[in-house]
Formats: sequence, structure tokens, C-alpha cells
Amino acid sequence: MRLVALVLCAATLAACTEVEQAVDNTARRGAKGVVTETLATRFPQVPKELITPFTDCIIDNSSAVEIREYAKAAVVGVDDGTVETVRTVLGRPETAACLQAKVLASATT
Repeated sequence: MRLVALVLCAATLAACTEVEQAVDNTARRGAKGVVTETLATRFPQVPKELITPFTDCIIDNSSAVEIREYAKAAVVGVDDGTVETVRTVLGRPETAACLQAKVLASATT
């Protein structure tokens, strides 16, 4: 009986993880438009041809809380909080490494 309960519990947790992952991926896709808009309107130093790589790296290195900030901005509009969130993620070493890799990859193609 305990074994059956344990198996059912493990299966339920695995399903929850998959659903959580799907929700997170959907939110990240939705947040890309907000990050792109923020970069285009509030970060003039980012060259237009690099906005997509910047957006991808920012989304890839954002936490769930930061993704929620972008989702909120998709509804109410980009504000100073959105800009600060993007700036924070851009300042991370992981984001810088991602950008460097994407820029080098685009330079060789």
C-alpha cells in the first residue's frame, strides 16, 4: 500500500513539474515582446541588429519573479521598474557571457 502511494506521489510531482515548466516557457515567450520594446525604447546604446540576441539572453537569465515583472508590463506598459529589471539582468555575468557568445556567433556567420 505504501509503495502504491509513493509511486502515485512521485507521478503527481513529475506531472506538476512538467506543467510548471510549460507555464514558465509560455511566460518567457510572452515576456520577449516586453523586453524587446524596453531595449528598443529605453536602451538606445543597443544596436538594432542586436536587440534579438539581447532579448534572448535577458529572458534566458531572468528569474520567475523577473518574468512576472515583464508579464505585468505587457498589461500595464513598460515603466521604470521594468527598465530596472532589464538593467539588473543585463548586469549579471551569465547574461554578459551569453551576449558575448551570441555576438561572436553572429560575427562568424
